[in-house]
Amino acid sequence: MLNKDLALVTDMFAKDIEQKPTRDGFGHGTVEAGRNDPNVVVLCADLKESTRAEWFEKEFPDRFIEVGVAEQNMATVAAGMAAVGKRPFIASYAAFSPGRNYEQIRTTIALNGQPVVICGMHAGVSVGPDGATHQMLEDIGMMRMLPGMNVIVPGDAEEARKAIVAAATASTPSYIRFGRTATPVFTTKDTPFVIGKALTVWESEKPKVALMATGALTYEALLAARALAVDGIEVSVLHVPSVKPLDESAVLSAAKKAGRVITIEEHQAAGGFGSAVAEYLSLAYPVPVMRVGVQDMFGQSGEPAELLIHYGLSQAGIVSAVRKLL
Repeated sequence: MLNKDLALVTDMFAKDIEQKPTRDGFGHGTVEAGRNDPNVVVLCADLKESTRAEWFEKEFPDRFIEVGVAEQNMATVAAGMAAVGKRPFIASYAAFSPGRNYEQIRTTIALNGQPVVICGMHAGVSVGPDGATHQMLEDIGMMRMLPGMNVIVPGDAEEARKAIVAAATASTPSYIRFGRTATPVFTTKDTPFVIGKALTVWESEKPKVALMATGALTYEALLAARALAVDGIEVSVLHVPSVKPLDESAVLSAAKKAGRVITIEEHQAAGGFGSAVAEYLSLAYPVPVMRVGVQDMFGQSGEPAELLIHYGLSQAGIVSAVRKLL
């Protein structure tokens, strides 16, 4: 059943549930962080409208820097600003940052431990008609390999806002992943968010499978849990916005209770969130782990909902995965 203790929306399955893109959370979050700390600055690579960086620019024009189509330069400038006490956020499409400037992120930000927040927008297949070149599906894996890098994948726009505010005070660099399309807002202002913590959002007394999801696909996992419950199949759903650091205690507890795990992410099945869970459980508590993600292929043009279905990432795909694992 739905975990009522998390102050989630009253009826997250309502047909009229509010929907917003998680990138809206970036816009609201940076404005809030900017009000909290005058050292917060935002740099953008000629995409201020679609990344929502313009919301910060309107509020703090003297603390916004448009670097142009120069993602590599953006990363190095931000590292330098962080070194002298600023709290930089850098924004572009994930296909370009970290896709194009990975070496600069690695060498100038991560290697030096500078608290820059790298914000990758329009990630995953649900960016839709933009197609394979812009559908970044490798970024979680790229960024979680960097020593000292936080990796956060918010579940909705409200949680994205909280992630931005939290990252603004972190002592280490962070990567936060955002989507373009509107997705259900299933958390509230009162739902807890802490870097490094997961949330159990669906509970069962005797779950047969622990569904562990990150990003907006947690909502698809919740839909799947409800559909499975109708057929008498009990599962739990663990929402994991913090891919790194991973909430190992919550992952271990869910795995022990269910004995089987399915991870769910809008990313390559290899190297991402599912790999992080499998790597940990292989040592801590070996159980069967199935990874629902994009299976070693690039994206393609299409409507977001169509693409989620095509790649097996929707409610139906998750239900199918549970039945297969059982």
